[in-house]
Formats: sequence, structure tokens, C-alpha cells
Amino acid sequence: MKKIKIIVLLTILIGFGVFTTYHWISFKTRNLVYYDVNSIPKNKVGLLLGTGKYAASGNINLFYKYRIDATIKLYKAGKIEYILVSGDNSRKDYDEPSDFKNDLIAKGIPEEKIFLDYAGFRTLDSVVRAKEIFGQTSLTFISQKFHNQRAIYIANHFGIEAVGFNARDVYKSHFREYLARSKASLDLVFNVQPKFLGEKITIQ
Repeated sequence: MKKIKIIVLLTILIGFGVFTTYHWISFKTRNLVYYDVNSIPKNKVGLLLGTGKYAASGNINLFYKYRIDATIKLYKAGKIEYILVSGDNSRKDYDEPSDFKNDLIAKGIPEEKIFLDYAGFRTLDSVVRAKEIFGQTSLTFISQKFHNQRAIYIANHFGIEAVGFNARDVYKSHFREYLARSKASLDLVFNVQPKFLGEKITIQ
């Protein structure tokens, strides 16, 4: 009986921690995410956070499509000069950054304005590498709001000034984000580093 009480208590505490962390990150970043392209501050570089081009059904992933749309809107409004695409290229047959690059070029973005980070395996990697490899201490994240808020929270921890331009969302609720934010917070507490760093690349 005592063990059951302990398990129940731990479950409640963990649940409370997850819930609190989610809403704390939302609160801390509430004034740093934008839907209006006219209101968002200008930055040299927009960091487009990666996702797969296709959903499990084989159809286009709407998270991907809407991030493309948001990036083009931001660039054409003159709110970013360069686009850093950070995503997963851990397999030869899976290349998020190149997919984004090809579609951005097809939509009229000059190739020389696009830089690729093939080692953005997760958001923490993308954020830290943007500073350590690509030399950026001020960024505009481009993703859905829930993702931008987590990225900004991580960025602030590493001394990066950041805002987020919110792409259109696909779902109203993101239950997985509760766990993702808790994991991100633990990573910061335990000073988890990117899987890879490497040689510096200048964006200009």
C-alpha cells in the first residue's frame, strides 16, 4: 500500500512538473512570437526549423508546407536577409534541409540566400549550431508557434536573442509538446550538447 502511495505521489509530481514547464515556457516567450509580418523585428537570419516533407500517408506534410509559406512571406517582406535551414540528414534517403532548399528556390528565393545545416537532429542542436557554427547571436525562428516558443526558450539560455514568426498550425492541441518542453528543460539543466559541431560557416 505504501508503494502505491509513493507511485501515485510521484506521478502527480511529475505531471505537475510537465504541466508547469509547458505553461512557463509559453509565458516567458509570449511577447516574442509573431503572426503579423509587419510587426516582427528584422533579423539578418531566419532559422527555418526542419520537418519531413511527407506525412506517413504519403501526402505533403502540412507543417512543412506552412513553414515554407511563412519563410517566403518573411523574406519577401524584408524581415530576413538569409535563410538557415536546419534539419535532419542522418540517412542518405532522408534530407530535410535539401527538400526545403529546393522548394524555397522553386518559390523564388535566391539560392545564395539559403544556407543548410544538415545536423539539426533536434531543436537544441539547431539552436546551438546556429550560434557555434554559423555565428548567429540574433535569430528569427520560423516554425509553428508551439515550436517557436520552445526554440526561443532554448536560444535565450544560450545567450541568443530570438523571436519567432509563426507558420500556420495544423492541430489545435499539441500534447507531445508537453513532453518535448520538459525534455528541453532537462537538457538545459544537464548541459546537453549537440550531437555534432564542426567547422564554422560564415553567412554573408
